Amino acid sequence: MRLLLTSDTHVPKRARELPPALLAAVDEADVVFHAGDWVDTATLDVFQARARRLVAVHGNNDGPGLRARLGEVARVECGGLRFGVVHETGPARGREERCQERFADLDVLVFGHSHIPWDTTAPGGLRLLNPGSPTDRRRQPHCTYMTAEVEDARLVGLRLHRLPPRS
Repeated sequence: MRLLLTSDTHVPKRARELPPALLAAVDEADVVFHAGDWVDTATLDVFQARARRLVAVHGNNDGPGLRARLGEVARVECGGLRFGVVHETGPARGREERCQERFADLDVLVFGHSHIPWDTTAPGGLRLLNPGSPTDRRRQPHCTYMTAEVEDARLVGLRLHRLPPRS
């Protein structure tokens, strides 16, 4: 099962359009996770039209139209793994412990907000993944998203994709 993890698309405020490589990854994925900050409903519509399965939440920059369509937390089982999606997890310090306590029923938590790629495992075994942002690198060297696969109830082949600078 092929997965795409993304967050913080911020269209049209941070970019006029989604990167072609990200859209191609949406088309290839069996499940797409989006951890919020869409900013406009048109971007959600694009993902819903293209993704085989979309698991998504709203973020702090998403207005009433998106909040009416998306929850704050999403939970789903994929290939024997329990995934969760949330936009904000708070400060980096203590994140693993906080998330392990709040999301003890999960194997993997996809989150966003910081635009900083993140891959750690909490002491209790919860894997925390932030794919960064495909449109707004902030203080990072690249805009990013992640792909992975689920095989035999294990997350394998996790890859951080770096997008070329926008022209």
